[in-house]
Amino acid sequence: MTRSETRPEVAAARRVVVKVGSSSLTTAHGGIDPGRLRALVDVLAAARARGVEVVLVSSGAIAAGLAPLGMRRRPAGLAAQQAAASVGQGLLVHRYTDELARHELVAGQVLLTADDVTRRSHYRNAHQTFAKLLELGVLPIVNENDTVATTEIRFGDNDRLAALVAHLVHADLLVLLSDVDGLYDGNPAEPGTTLLEVVAGDADLDGVRIGRTGAAGLGTGGMQTKVEAARIATGAGIPVVLTSAPLAGAALAGENVGTLFRPTGRRQPTRLLWLAHATEAHGTLQLDAGAVRAVVDRRASLLPAGITGVTGTFVAGDPVDLTDPDGVAVARGLVNFDADEVPALLGRSTHDLKRELGAGYEREVVHRDDLVLL
Repeated sequence: MTRSETRPEVAAARRVVVKVGSSSLTTAHGGIDPGRLRALVDVLAAARARGVEVVLVSSGAIAAGLAPLGMRRRPAGLAAQQAAASVGQGLLVHRYTDELARHELVAGQVLLTADDVTRRSHYRNAHQTFAKLLELGVLPIVNENDTVATTEIRFGDNDRLAALVAHLVHADLLVLLSDVDGLYDGNPAEPGTTLLEVVAGDADLDGVRIGRTGAAGLGTGGMQTKVEAARIATGAGIPVVLTSAPLAGAALAGENVGTLFRPTGRRQPTRLLWLAHATEAHGTLQLDAGAVRAVVDRRASLLPAGITGVTGTFVAGDPVDLTDPDGVAVARGLVNFDADEVPALLGRSTHDLKRELGAGYEREVVHRDDLVLL
């Protein structure tokens, strides 16, 4: 599609999530580039001065820790990545704090894991924390808890995290900053490729070759993760602008830079969005055909009577996939029983279970409020 004359959804945004990648903040050797970080903070401060609330999702913790530890490149080993994150996160937030202070702004660090927004009580706390930080005028700086949460480094890309945070804080706009000025229909380094100015849906991406790695080699993702993040955000009703860090000011001001992804869906319950996009199943529950119809067509809770098999190791509250008789995952939900309890429940009614095992076994295996269709 061609670019519109104006970007009203961008200009009108009052709450914005900005994500910046490692390559936009660090030198080629992994240390923080003070000039780049200062320039980004100046842009964010200018947006704040216009009355825009800003949440920053910042990569760079691992990259920032490389130079102080004498590492020349991002390590492959998980323990070394966590060590670099431990050192780099403090350095990164310290720099942000100092630079924001020049504008009389206060930074607040928020480290998240998937549990923080998929388990019901944790989600409420995360949502309330962000709301209070923004109410107090704080600029939250978000990252995954890379130092101790191994799943986040293996799973993680901060592009997806930013899309989910945008939904969590009810943002009006998501801005993804990279070392490329937008989405191209091929490798932008090759002649003849064209910038996609507006993406209104997946049909606009037909024939587009999307690369996986960034030019600097410091991040965990690439253009593919950014497009996936844009799909998550736009599918939940949030427009997305993808552009380079030097164009951040123009992007936030509503100028026609980079690629604009227009919303394709409506806002969803936030926990369920995280459950679908930010968790890995710890096991599976196989359903009979009747249970599949109940869960998928009627959006009902999963009862023990419809379960024919169980695999995996999980405890109550963990995410599990619900599969049809052919083994195809049709839904994901938070299970109410431990894995070793489920075999005794298979195919049985809650009435019989209550009579034999007690009232605690009358409940659903997965409640419909903790279930999302895949």
